[in-house]
Amino acid sequence: MTKPKVLISDKMDSNAARIFEERGCDVDVITGESPEELRARIGEYEGLAIRSSTKVTPEILDAATNLKVIGRAGIGVDNVDIPYASSKGVVVMNTPFGNSITTAEHAVAMMFALARQIPQADRRTQAGEWPKNDFMGVELTGKILGLIGAGNIGSIVAARAQGLKMKVVAFDPFLTEERAIEIGVEKVDLDSLLARADFITLHTPLTDETRNILSQENLAKTKQGVRIINCARGGLIDEAALAEALDSGQVAGAALDVFQTEPAKDSPLFGKPNFICTPHLGASTTEAQVNVALQVAEQMADYLVDGGVTNALNMPSLSAEEAPKLKPYMGLAENLGSLVGQLAHGNLTKISIEREGAAADLSGKPIEGAVLAGLMRQYSDTVNMVNAPFLAKERGLDIRSIRHEKEGAYNTLLRVTVGTEQGDRSVAGTLFGSDAPRLVEIFGVRIEAQLEGHMLYIVNEDAPGFIGRIGTLLGEHGINIGTFNLGRRSAGGEAVLLLSVDQPIPQDVVKAACALDGVKTVMPLSF
Repeated sequence: MTKPKVLISDKMDSNAARIFEERGCDVDVITGESPEELRARIGEYEGLAIRSSTKVTPEILDAATNLKVIGRAGIGVDNVDIPYASSKGVVVMNTPFGNSITTAEHAVAMMFALARQIPQADRRTQAGEWPKNDFMGVELTGKILGLIGAGNIGSIVAARAQGLKMKVVAFDPFLTEERAIEIGVEKVDLDSLLARADFITLHTPLTDETRNILSQENLAKTKQGVRIINCARGGLIDEAALAEALDSGQVAGAALDVFQTEPAKDSPLFGKPNFICTPHLGASTTEAQVNVALQVAEQMADYLVDGGVTNALNMPSLSAEEAPKLKPYMGLAENLGSLVGQLAHGNLTKISIEREGAAADLSGKPIEGAVLAGLMRQYSDTVNMVNAPFLAKERGLDIRSIRHEKEGAYNTLLRVTVGTEQGDRSVAGTLFGSDAPRLVEIFGVRIEAQLEGHMLYIVNEDAPGFIGRIGTLLGEHGINIGTFNLGRRSAGGEAVLLLSVDQPIPQDVVKAACALDGVKTVMPLSF
């Protein structure tokens, strides 16, 4: 079996390459290449491990014809075009927890430095002065810390601040009341946080909703003399507006580790006596660098070798332990999606994926992705679980996932229903044993069949002699039948024949089958 090839294109801990090799991957470490050099090389790799230097642009992705996964050793993925990667079927992962403690500690260190003006006092003392009376700081004890973003890093900062006897309020649209109680913070809206906080620290990704969240308008809403810390992402603060607020005294001090443009060679904040900064050092500790390198290697190898998905930004997570259990279900789901996609006519408007019995206990998102991959393969030959939801959304498909705890006629069941101009069309399947997928229903007709290879789907009137006629026709054209699967709605009514054959069925044979007495529909299928 050929080993997956991985390229490490940015400098990271050497143990990452060792992890890849131990997990069954071939790895090359080639750093510092130009975009043109990377574009010429990337086509031979299935995995790309990066930090912040490599820019994964549409041009790089177009050249990455074998790429399956991009792993960012760190949190921020501003250097990866995620929507375009999704459209190309490439998984994008990051390591959001590897440097969480390091980044949180840096924010707390910046808060201390800001409160006691440590950098300014250091510079003047080392210059031969003794400016003891020029630096009057403030205590952190008893102050209100406002968190904008209370996720993993924000919650660590909250814990450290509580240890300093600070009161913590938090604005985060995704923070539940239960989680707020758990981490010991008061959940508030943004305006309340701005009006109450003595210190504000930001811990949120840069999105359209969070860009310039501390705008000129919002800075004007802050408590007079507030101190602001940003160790998250550049672009969360309007830097020109912050400079004006520092000059006016509305903001008593600011400490930034990140800037809107990096490297930050020039900024309206530079030179302000109440401003301190560091060059994006939030994740720069020995422990963090080792952690994120090892984590990205483990995550990428799990995906390339075992199918496990961890910390992906454009598809549902699936642990390496879950992957073997889900594998037969995902095979069944993909085949059901493919079957209904090949058989349903007209423009599809909606799709529902139902899980019943044992299947209801499984993670729904991977199964949904597999169904969509099978369905959307009728429209694109490069579709997979990553870009299938993207393609389905482009086509305006309404997607619903339904979980039924009850157990029906089967111990476990998946049902896929699509809405068409002619009405709903549904197929269902189960597993025999623990790993043998079987179709058990097609458009309301019970039929048992294994979906594989080349098949022929026929709807006909249930009448004597038809099986002989179709067998004779295929035999006359040298087509060997592998399996025969039959079902009918009622005796003498509509019958369904699903048979597997050893080769693709030519169009003239399809036309000849359509001409047989009693035949309503003939469709060749492929799985």
